[in-house]
Amino acid sequence: MTLSPAQRQSLNWTALAAVAALLLWLLAPVLTPFIVAAVLAYALHPVVEQLVVRRWPRLLAVLLVEVSALLLALAVLLLIVPVITKELPLLKAQVPVLLDRLNTSLGPLLARLGINVSLDVASIKAWLAQLFDANLGDWLATALASARIGGSVLLSLLGNVILVPVVLFYLLMDWLRLVERVQALVPPRLRETVHGFIDECDAVLGQYLRGQLLVMVALAVFYAAALAAVGFDLALPVGVFTGLAVAIPYLGFGLGLALALLAALLQFASLTGVLLVAAVYGLGQLLESFVLTPRLVGERIGLGPLAVIFALMAFGQLFGFVGVLIALPASAVALVALRRAHASYLRSRLFAGG
Repeated sequence: MTLSPAQRQSLNWTALAAVAALLLWLLAPVLTPFIVAAVLAYALHPVVEQLVVRRWPRLLAVLLVEVSALLLALAVLLLIVPVITKELPLLKAQVPVLLDRLNTSLGPLLARLGINVSLDVASIKAWLAQLFDANLGDWLATALASARIGGSVLLSLLGNVILVPVVLFYLLMDWLRLVERVQALVPPRLRETVHGFIDECDAVLGQYLRGQLLVMVALAVFYAAALAAVGFDLALPVGVFTGLAVAIPYLGFGLGLALALLAALLQFASLTGVLLVAAVYGLGQLLESFVLTPRLVGERIGLGPLAVIFALMAFGQLFGFVGVLIALPASAVALVALRRAHASYLRSRLFAGG
């Protein structure tokens, strides 16, 4: 069977995409900081170009944009500082009371079942008092000692934290040259088609970024308002942090949930308040997964709700955390490629008289 030029071109692009996916799967742990930096560079480079057009030196424009982005990320992380500073004294005061309550309620219940268990509350209280009264140096020493087992993980995390801003700086500085070099690799007879494909992908990815920003803002408003409605004292910082942290799938939501449940456990005297906070987070997760992300992100990039859920699960299974980060953008690019391949196939059938 003889393939038409359009079909050969589609086959070549499919093979290239398969090779790229294989490399991504093999190098996922190493590529994480570079992928994060590339995504940030793609999102931030239009601001840099606007400043350069206004006759800002490129170095100064890149530094201003990158420092502003890092300060914004730091501000989001610092939203949890009031939570921690308020919870630690409460934790120190309430944990002994909770231990006494647990011992008095759990002991008789287990005794009825034939299990005689009694907590050494005095020893636990003494250990907790020593732990909470420890100074920063003791905490740091304990943290470093416990990190010896997973020292490679800790070093990798610290390396990524340092590497991402460095890679981001060089990408923003050389963005236009990198784009020109990539375009120069394309054979002249294919440049018009490839440039059209890239422009369409750029438009779709722009829609994705705007949709994701809307999801983050909507969830920040929802969590702050819903937590305030159930009488949660730290509704604003915890709610805003959770909403903005959902940009990191699963991890952001999990961290916000853990902070909220801990604060709720210390604030409310009954289990009802804790369950209400948990219900708010459950409703928020349903709202994000089945309403906001499919409609504000999926519809903007041409993916239906089921396709969005499948893409997140499939990429997460194949590539882990990196896969979750790139699931929707990669699916959007793949959708553009499939549309163009289908249109090329229809044109070849039309010209062949099929």
